[in-house]
Amino acid sequence: MSEDDGPEYDIDFRANPGEYEIGRGEQDVFKCEPYKSELLPLWSIKTLDSAEDGAAEIYEKFQEYRDADEFPGMDLARKYLQMGWTRAMRYAKYPGGQKYEDGEERKAQEWYDDEKREIAVVYKQHLDRLRDDGTYRRRRQEWDKEWTY
Repeated sequence: MSEDDGPEYDIDFRANPGEYEIGRGEQDVFKCEPYKSELLPLWSIKTLDSAEDGAAEIYEKFQEYRDADEFPGMDLARKYLQMGWTRAMRYAKYPGGQKYEDGEERKAQEWYDDEKREIAVVYKQHLDRLRDDGTYRRRRQEWDKEWTY
């Protein structure tokens, strides 16, 4: 995988899990199929209700991937939960979610948008549950040993 692979990788990561690289943060969250097509429709930070449903459904998908021993799916579910948390926090702190204005970083507000703050908390709670999952932690350590060069 490389940054030159375009908007999506021409790889089925369920069929070829060894091609998956954990990467940094939310890297490749929109590129890794079939997981992107399974997780992205669930993800939302538009309203608190949609975020509560989305975060719970993404966590359920994580459990399905965990039960099927699909580490790439498990890790991408983590990335979607992390993205819900970080994106909602950006909107909670900055008007319109815009951290920069005219090339300059804006000063964060506490809290510009209370609902987005609540949404961030919802995603963070699910993210923490996933990160604390013993199977996820064990598989991530194994993945790092097996697939990191």
